[in-house]
Amino acid sequence: MNRHQKMTHDFSLQFTGDRGGLILLDLSGHLSIRNLTSVQTEFRSIVEKLQPSGLTINLAGVNYLDSAGALALLEMDQYSEHAAIPCSYENMSKEIRGILSLIDRSAVMTPPPPLKKPSDMLLEQVGEASLTVSRDFVSLLTFLGDMLVALVQSILTPRSVRWRDVLFYVKRAGQDGLPIVALLSFLLGMIIAFMSSLQLKQFGANLYVASLVSFGMVRELGPIITAIIFAGRSGSAFAAEIGTMMVNEEVDALVTMGFNPTRFLALPKVLAAMLVVPLLTLYADLFGILGGMTVGVLGFDLTVFTFTTQTIKSISIFDIISSLFKTVVFAILIAGIGCQRGFRVRGGAEAVGKYTTSAVVAGLFLIIVADSLFAIIFYYIH
Repeated sequence: MNRHQKMTHDFSLQFTGDRGGLILLDLSGHLSIRNLTSVQTEFRSIVEKLQPSGLTINLAGVNYLDSAGALALLEMDQYSEHAAIPCSYENMSKEIRGILSLIDRSAVMTPPPPLKKPSDMLLEQVGEASLTVSRDFVSLLTFLGDMLVALVQSILTPRSVRWRDVLFYVKRAGQDGLPIVALLSFLLGMIIAFMSSLQLKQFGANLYVASLVSFGMVRELGPIITAIIFAGRSGSAFAAEIGTMMVNEEVDALVTMGFNPTRFLALPKVLAAMLVVPLLTLYADLFGILGGMTVGVLGFDLTVFTFTTQTIKSISIFDIISSLFKTVVFAILIAGIGCQRGFRVRGGAEAVGKYTTSAVVAGLFLIIVADSLFAIIFYYIH
């Protein structure tokens, strides 16, 4: 009997006989990820050399088979099928049958999809991004409509508002956020005063440091820095809180009990934000001016009285009112987008993190856009 044997990586593939063109092969040993390539290469070499009219592979000697080995057997079958050579296995144990049954043959045999051209990928990405933005815009408008209805109802029936929850969020978002707002505003005021004085002292105009710091903090930097801090601290917290409730199906339970989730969960957060952000902005303005005063008094021979007098001259009532009005809009945007992102959470912890990040990013984007529009509007009004 002619024998052809190949020993590599603990497997043996032997040619054991020829029955009128029907080749008999004896496969034994270990079939694993270590010798996957060797098994496939040896099998193809035998088939190409002998050119059989049919194949029968004896698996009685196979004493170890993992998923990679099972793929090798399927690849042998597929290769024989493409070569128009009937292939069959004999003496297949229950263990081997069990492992082969775990592999989706149709998925393995299906050729991979053709690679897309870079231009096609770019068009597909642009299309998917456009669809995502449009769906997000529709969802945001729907939530905004629900929130406006809830705000009108709260004005008409103030007793229906959960004021205890409003006060809770006022404390958590306002009182707990005051230290970081005060510290950052104070440092920002010091930086503005120091950097501006480097230029103004060349012209002997150190006095106008007070005007620059106070006007900049009240009109722009105070509201912006407060809104950014509030978006990072509270906007993300609102999204994570509601998102976790969505994952735990608590929002579905509220709907089942007849509660409106927007009115029950989002409205107290938005009302608290509308109360807190303007107050935090006033603190930010105050501490920013104090930071500038510290630099002016200690570094540039300005007195407290002079700095205070110049500050009062630089700020008008319109500046303060317009600043507070902006912060109310910022508060609605931040709290609203945080709640809206929270209600969109589907899945598990990964989705909560995704939409929490989205709430902060979208909130900051809307803040900048709104502030730009306010800058143009107030320019023509004042």
